[in-house]
Amino acid sequence: QVQLVESGGGLVQAGGSLRLSCAASGSSSSINVMGWYRQAPGKQRELAALIIGGRSTNYADSVKGRFTISRDNAKNTVYLQMNSLKPEDTAVYYCNAVVMVPGQGAYDYWGQGTQVTVSS
Repeated sequence: QVQLVESGGGLVQAGGSLRLSCAASGSSSSINVMGWYRQAPGKQRELAALIIGGRSTNYADSVKGRFTISRDNAKNTVYLQMNSLKPEDTAVYYCNAVVMVPGQGAYDYWGQGTQVTVSS
């Protein structure tokens, strides 16, 4: 079992920055992939950024060059640095962790979400 707790959301003006944090506990050392997803009102949840194995990263086209995902294994925490924020970045941001268990498959864990609001 993995528990995820996000923090760092809030209200910011367009062009500003925020840093989200997601602290993992439980069987956090077994996490293979961590990511940030977001869901805007009336829209489906979408991937913002992934970090695989602590190094390889993947970003949605809409956030490339503005967002940076990183992971501190010592603190069991993943971060999302968001710069040059736009009103369309407004959403609830969810932390995700995937644990792959040989012979059993993949287990998905989610945080409770943190609201990010970007005003124009």
